[in-house]
Amino acid sequence: MPPLKYLAGYPEDLQREIREAIRQGHLAIMLRKKYPGTHEVRSGEALYEYTLALKSRFLRSAESPAKVAFDNRLHVTANALGLNGQILRVQGNRVKAKREIRIASLFKEVPPEFLRMIVVHELAHLREREHDRAFYQLCCHMEPDYLQLEFDLRLYLTLRDLDDWPGLQEG
Repeated sequence: MPPLKYLAGYPEDLQREIREAIRQGHLAIMLRKKYPGTHEVRSGEALYEYTLALKSRFLRSAESPAKVAFDNRLHVTANALGLNGQILRVQGNRVKAKREIRIASLFKEVPPEFLRMIVVHELAHLREREHDRAFYQLCCHMEPDYLQLEFDLRLYLTLRDLDDWPGLQEG
């Protein structure tokens, strides 16, 4: 079995357990039971509205992103599930910065919990730039199950890379 790149930072004994669960087919079954469906957010406009609803609930004073979109150019292999950046534009003698959030297109067809986790992650970057304690506290404030969802998403992506996830959609 190839290395578990999404789980590389986890202890080796946990990785061994995950490899065994994959080999026996238990991991795929567990994830299918825990996350049986996919979300309904399919367009960029729907993603923008979804993101702004979460932002207005948890981050009212933070600057709203000018754009939120699914992006086909983001590849999970580059460890980019989403991007949060600024676009600088010159207007006359002033430079104007607009915030943008881009979510990898693979998240168009994932369980709703995973989409929410990714959006929460990118929204947290509106306040906290670094992945530090304050960042993760903010993520957990917006989504109390954030840490579990991040781990489960890593499992999902591992199965997806191994082509074990499509079979989860059956039965």
